[in-house]
Amino acid sequence: MTFRNLARPILGALAATSALASPAWAAPAKDRPNIVVIVLDDVGFSDIGSFGSEIRTPAIDGLAAQGLRYNRFDTKAVCTPTRAALLTGRNPQTVHMADLPAAKLNPADMTRDRGELAHNAQTIAQVLRGAGYQTIGLGKWHLAPEQEDGTPGKNASWPLQRGFDSFYGFFLGWTDQYHPKLIEGNGRLPSPNQPGYHFSVDITDRAIAALPAPKPGEKAAPKFVYLAFGAGHSPIQVPREWIDSYGGVYEKGWDAMREDRLARQKALGIVPANTMLPERNPGDRAWADLTPTEKTVFARFMATYAGFVSHADAQIGRLVDHLKQTGQFENTVIVVMSDNGAASEAGQKGNFERLYAPNKLTPEQMLARIDELGTDKTQSEYQRPWAMLGSTPFRRYKVWPQLGGVRTPLIVSWPKAIKDRGAIRSQLVDVTDLAPTFAEVAGTRFPTKVGNVAELPVAGKSIRATLASAKAPGRKVQYFELRGNRAITSGKWRAVAVHKQMTDFEIDVWQLYDTQTDFSESTDLAAKYPAKVAELKALWWKEARKYSTPALAEAPEAFRLRERFDDSPERQPLPKHLQPADPNAAPAE
Repeated sequence: MTFRNLARPILGALAATSALASPAWAAPAKDRPNIVVIVLDDVGFSDIGSFGSEIRTPAIDGLAAQGLRYNRFDTKAVCTPTRAALLTGRNPQTVHMADLPAAKLNPADMTRDRGELAHNAQTIAQVLRGAGYQTIGLGKWHLAPEQEDGTPGKNASWPLQRGFDSFYGFFLGWTDQYHPKLIEGNGRLPSPNQPGYHFSVDITDRAIAALPAPKPGEKAAPKFVYLAFGAGHSPIQVPREWIDSYGGVYEKGWDAMREDRLARQKALGIVPANTMLPERNPGDRAWADLTPTEKTVFARFMATYAGFVSHADAQIGRLVDHLKQTGQFENTVIVVMSDNGAASEAGQKGNFERLYAPNKLTPEQMLARIDELGTDKTQSEYQRPWAMLGSTPFRRYKVWPQLGGVRTPLIVSWPKAIKDRGAIRSQLVDVTDLAPTFAEVAGTRFPTKVGNVAELPVAGKSIRATLASAKAPGRKVQYFELRGNRAITSGKWRAVAVHKQMTDFEIDVWQLYDTQTDFSESTDLAAKYPAKVAELKALWWKEARKYSTPALAEAPEAFRLRERFDDSPERQPLPKHLQPADPNAAPAE
């Protein structure tokens, strides 16, 4: 039996549960597909059913069964750099978004850490709008300096100035899902305060409205819809029935469930049969060492996260059903991805009352308030070892350079063009490759100049050919850098260096992995192949000098201190002056 024939029954079972330059050329409007890009937040490689999860995601799994799953898709390990690369087709360092947006812009800073998207790097929304697409943005933005408030002269990085005809969503990195701090166009809206409201439902309603049924004889513009969910970024908030549906599931614990997920991944073919599971990450507790109360409480945290993801999947299902009912599904490119690995910020206790602040509650105190999880009474995030589960079979998690931080699910559905339905693609794909792909399927391309201003070169390469062929070439080389941590992929080889902050980069210790025979980066080969390590280090510098100014430096203090990249079990609290903005606070006057 072929893998595709094996995978289909499994997938079936899962499914049951500014002025723009004119494009050089554009295909006739009737031939051009709608493009819907769905971005999940902090959802790990194994957190989707069709990638091995026990989390029920039938809508996404249905798209996988209709389309393709890519098992070597790499992001930038944290939200803003990934989104910058996704929308521009450039490495985030090139477009001055090497990390999160600036709180307050330094106009003299033209380095990779400026924290404002370069204005000579058109987004895919600008490119597609110039080619005749209607462009709709919904959900999370987090691509503008925090000082911008949307008013004239203070909105250059807001979505309408970066190619979107309309935008509705939130501005910063997270928001309350019941009472989000909303923006629409260039203005702010009051937070919703009605019973039954949930942000995931709201933005999906608007996505459906943006894709009305075509009228007979009407030549409507094709649509580009950027649908960026808050799910599953904390706060993990979802109605109780979704949480209760996972009762009894997570009491088994993260250690045993990593083994379960790996077994499913192998059965699905999403990882090779010889994939090994690395040991538990240093600093993360063993499930067996938890007290009975901790096990009860921590299992409920993960049930809340799972319900949050399933709830978002149900919204995606509503959108897919609408496209099918209106005859648009066959010629709509739907991409589902996550922006980075599973979230690791909450340490061994998790966050209960408030995000990004030490949890001072005992397990017994959390148990007494356990029914508040998932409601608007808490701003919760699960315990760090659950992120280890989410990133199965890889090491580490969000913001780390290992594949647990970098690699996420990628699903592409386009029934009109994809014949190899339900298949898995193993070409290396970087998030920079997606925007050039969207441009190609739309019959256009990124301009090299806008007016008299040269555009920054696009680093990504279209993966359109891989939609038709498992043998089409993928990316050969890709470098990575975040907060001083480095990685470089060249063919089957991947080298990784974790940097101890404020020390000489020359003393960083490099690890080496043969990802062809060791999919999960379980076995470090650096001592065995020192010449290969030296070769890859030199290649890293070559690529970094090409795409980043400077090629390497310590991260700015505000980002450097967020994670120390050691083996400590807890994240150290930030000094008050470096604490991130609270999106639930009232905007400054």
